[in-house]
Amino acid sequence: MFHFNGFNMEFLDNGRSFQETYKCFPVAMLPGNEREDLERGGKIIMPPSALDVLTRHNVEYPMLFKLTNRAQKRTTHAGVLEFVAEEGKCYLPLWMMQNLLITEGSSVRIESVSLPVATFSKFQPQSTDFLDITNPKAVLENALRNFACLTKGDVIAIKYNKKVYELCVLETRPGDAVSIIECDMNVEFEAAIGYEPSKSKQEVQPLEESQDHVMEEVVETFKGSGVRLDGKKKKDNQLDAPVIKRALARGVPDYDYQFGYLKFDRSIKPISERVPKKGDEDDDPVSFHGQGFSMKSRKI
Repeated sequence: MFHFNGFNMEFLDNGRSFQETYKCFPVAMLPGNEREDLERGGKIIMPPSALDVLTRHNVEYPMLFKLTNRAQKRTTHAGVLEFVAEEGKCYLPLWMMQNLLITEGSSVRIESVSLPVATFSKFQPQSTDFLDITNPKAVLENALRNFACLTKGDVIAIKYNKKVYELCVLETRPGDAVSIIECDMNVEFEAAIGYEPSKSKQEVQPLEESQDHVMEEVVETFKGSGVRLDGKKKKDNQLDAPVIKRALARGVPDYDYQFGYLKFDRSIKPISERVPKKGDEDDDPVSFHGQGFSMKSRKI
């Protein structure tokens, strides 16, 4: 046991393990100007006496700590950001206090630990709002730069575009607590809580059925009666019959199109010619109303 300014510091394992109990407060209560960056990450603020003891006993770098709430049997891990807290106090991000189930002024046991380097981690967004982010992996990678370690079961908080997103750490490898400082870590996402996959198959089927009903138009090839040049009567197979033209609906491609082949279909009349104008059937227009004259003068 080592006594430093009235506080008890314990060193085990040949003096290389630091253990101390502090009263914890949220970083928003840290004296001085308000700092938004304190909530963005997983690092705590400890008193200067802790730094002095840690440096004199050659604690391994980076400095990582295990935080334990003995009353609720909850643990998590964190890095250290600064050593500027008042003696006997430490300041934690709000999400870390919620994981430990502690309130302002609660006692937390802090001890130095050595964690393996992370190789894999899996996260689950706690809200479907996280799906609105265009590139969630890039956003998470940028946010994790403010973290020193991850603990399985923790619900971390990241901020993006002035909005806070919560993610649960479902899995970490090679251990339940890992260091993420200068590491090559694979990241996966579990489906967000409240997310329901869309029933795409049921929506596609009616669209495919509607494409089968293609518009058809009947066009008569010839309205008059045909006559053979040799004067004989036409055979049965030469009788005129209406021809059905199959017209594709707008937006449906012609899958039978041959490259380099152009087809001009003149059998279908324009819409303006299909609809008869009112009064066209009853009116008998006269081509000329005036009086004609001859260019030659009549001989008397």
